[in-house]
Amino acid sequence: MPRRVVAAVLTGVVAVGLLSACEAGSVDPTPHPTTTLPAGVTVTLTQLRSDVADRQAQVRIRNGATSPLEVGAVRVDDPRFTGPATRVVDRRTTLAPGATVDLRMQLAAVDCTSGDEAPSTVTIEYETPAGAGRSTVDAAEEFPFLAALHHRECIAERAGRVATTGFGAFTPSASGVPASLALVITPQEGDGPGALRIVDVRETNLLTFDGVSGGVLAIDPAVGEVRVGDAARTVVLPILPARCDPHAVQEDKRGTVFGVDVDLDGERAAFTIAASADLRAQLLTWVARWCGYG
Repeated sequence: MPRRVVAAVLTGVVAVGLLSACEAGSVDPTPHPTTTLPAGVTVTLTQLRSDVADRQAQVRIRNGATSPLEVGAVRVDDPRFTGPATRVVDRRTTLAPGATVDLRMQLAAVDCTSGDEAPSTVTIEYETPAGAGRSTVDAAEEFPFLAALHHRECIAERAGRVATTGFGAFTPSASGVPASLALVITPQEGDGPGALRIVDVRETNLLTFDGVSGGVLAIDPAVGEVRVGDAARTVVLPILPARCDPHAVQEDKRGTVFGVDVDLDGERAAFTIAASADLRAQLLTWVARWCGYG
């Protein structure tokens, strides 16, 4: 076959191949930044009960389009935090038409120079049969949680300049008898203004306190009020299971996160103290044994 004929045939084959690829809806590999998502796709922010202790949140993506959506990198930008929130598990996720997915995000530390109210944006990279894209959009919250989280953690940060507060030793008990959980208050060293008073500790949905009503354990001001340079002190919390149904332990998410009310330089405020992973395991094991099904 003459060379010119061969070249013509090859050119025709290539042209047919390109035409076929276009007809098949091939994916454009180049992301195109936009401020809108593909039609039918929505993004919101939420926080599950299991996210609170680990300071995480969820980007909820709903694919209301008629074609699949593959999601890659995701980030949340919010001036109330020192950096963007990013996916806990770095992978790609495919959503079928009509599907919804919650992508777990790790929050950065709070930036307490920012106010409690601020806008959040979500940036997602994705692919559809029509091509690849990257969109940055305003992100509404399924229910308000970011302002409260920011305020709570900034109160804790301010309180931490006077004294740190955390849990110490846990002494389990036999069924029917309260266990002991140490709340350790450690003032900062040096000289400095400001006073912090731990007013009370609030029960959780799983744990309560012996000998109190309303689930609030008041702390003796002589022990709970500290200033920078004071000696460390320990408050022993007499704890009891607030409930004994097995699924309360099996499905626990917030049972070892205690609310603390404080007076910070005359201002009443509150923050939370979460048990460490090891302490949480000890507490849940004790509840199960105390209740008779451990």
